[in-house]
Amino acid sequence: MTTYEQTAGALPMQGLLDKERIVARPGFNRWLVPPAALAIHLCIGMAYGFSVFWLPLSRAIGVTQPVACADLTLLSALTTTTCDWRVADLGWMYTLFFVLLGSSAAIWGGWLERVGPRRAGFVSALCWCGGIALAAFGVYIHQLWLMWLGAGVIGGIGLGLGYISPVSTLIKWFPDRRGMATGMAIMGFGGGAMIGAPLADMLMNQFKTADGVGVWQTFLVMAAIYSVFMLAGAFGYRIPPAGWRPDGWTPPAAKRGMITTRHVHLKNAHKTRQFWLIWAVLCLNVSAGIGVIGMASPMLQEIFGGALLGQPEVSFTALSPEQKTAIAAIAAGFTGLLSLFNIGGRFFWASLSDRIGRKLTYYTFFALGIALYALAPSAAHIGSQALFVAMFCIILSMYGGGFATIPAYLADIFGTQFVGAIHGRLLTAWATAGIVGPVVVNYIREAQIAAGIPRDQVYDFTMYILAGMLALGFIANLFVKPLADKWFMSEAEVAALQAKTQAADRAAATGSFGIGKGGLDGRSALAWAAVGLPLAWGVWITVQKAVVLFQ
Repeated sequence: MTTYEQTAGALPMQGLLDKERIVARPGFNRWLVPPAALAIHLCIGMAYGFSVFWLPLSRAIGVTQPVACADLTLLSALTTTTCDWRVADLGWMYTLFFVLLGSSAAIWGGWLERVGPRRAGFVSALCWCGGIALAAFGVYIHQLWLMWLGAGVIGGIGLGLGYISPVSTLIKWFPDRRGMATGMAIMGFGGGAMIGAPLADMLMNQFKTADGVGVWQTFLVMAAIYSVFMLAGAFGYRIPPAGWRPDGWTPPAAKRGMITTRHVHLKNAHKTRQFWLIWAVLCLNVSAGIGVIGMASPMLQEIFGGALLGQPEVSFTALSPEQKTAIAAIAAGFTGLLSLFNIGGRFFWASLSDRIGRKLTYYTFFALGIALYALAPSAAHIGSQALFVAMFCIILSMYGGGFATIPAYLADIFGTQFVGAIHGRLLTAWATAGIVGPVVVNYIREAQIAAGIPRDQVYDFTMYILAGMLALGFIANLFVKPLADKWFMSEAEVAALQAKTQAADRAAATGSFGIGKGGLDGRSALAWAAVGLPLAWGVWITVQKAVVLFQ
């Protein structure tokens, strides 16, 4: 009996979630893995769209009008059953999402590498969907602390595990296209809100009654839908056998273009200067972009005011309530357009990085971003809406591209053995940026308004500060160099770590496993349709809203 036959016979005895169980068999198509990753990322990406629930939840008791309590504090809001929650109280959920995402990815990234992507994806589905279900109960009994615990804390842990679950696997399946592979998956996280937000709006309209706003029912339905997609994604994960390579692909020469063929252990990655330089690169790029995302709608309204309605002589503060409502709809189109470029940038820039290299890609982000932020006030002052919108669409494409390119950057520097766990630790930069970016934009805006600066100029200084952040990122990227030999594991250490995977199919060690580059066959076409059709629907809804911006 051959080694493969012995292994294949033993595999059914393995648990369904075991890493050894998901080693790909001969003939497996690697193009089935990205749709599995997208299925998970499109679900957890709804974290970006949770603000669609804030206004309905702010009148969960009053239904038509909020039941306001003058003495309500954040602490008392956690347990009140007689007062409606304020939007500011609900907004803390957004902070919990991304702090827990970064923290859980850092804490459990090493565990993910040991147990494999299927188990991590399965636990992510339990946490994210279970957390939303628990939040539904919190809404039903009107307990904000239960919402925070369910969706914010438990769901946030699911976000972290789900976000990093496919990274290492995709990089190993696509060593010839690392950037493109991770870009495809992480594109889903940016696109989750495009599907989830309009879906949530439709469900709330379906479930609302004279006595309720329909949020808890919407939570339960979305948790059920997400559980189906996330579990399908988790069980769709496969890992390549140790030593597998795509047909006809030869690894690049060691350290050519800053791409190593060796591996750094997780316990040593954070001890290197390169880790912290790349941490700074991600943090500064994200800080600049996330600050704009959080203020995109009011920024457009305050800068252009009546010009959005064809009345450039009317400032924002002089608009009537009806006019402010009209420009709010136009600004919503601007926000949707930014979302599209955020998503498209994840795939475009990450794919481009495969050709020009990760370091040069980040140089482009920073150099072009500095120029665009510095010129944005000028575009605003000359009243060019089209130029202003175009500038920020490009900026947001690079914001998304930064997320999608960073896993490949890490794989180039640290190797692929622990790249998922290293990426998890690096996501603490995202958690930091989630605080720094909004604080810089929001507080400078408030200070400018308090100083009497006209509304159409309050963002000028902010743009220059964000350009300064990108300049610091440019310098950090400049100092990223290949690692010294002392940081890499020996071949014996790598072989010991890969022993279980190699046991699943030792024939793969010779590169003769029978998996080529793959292509679009019937099974992969069905898998791509399952994730592509909902994404296309979300894009269509967003485009319809964005058209208002140009009418």
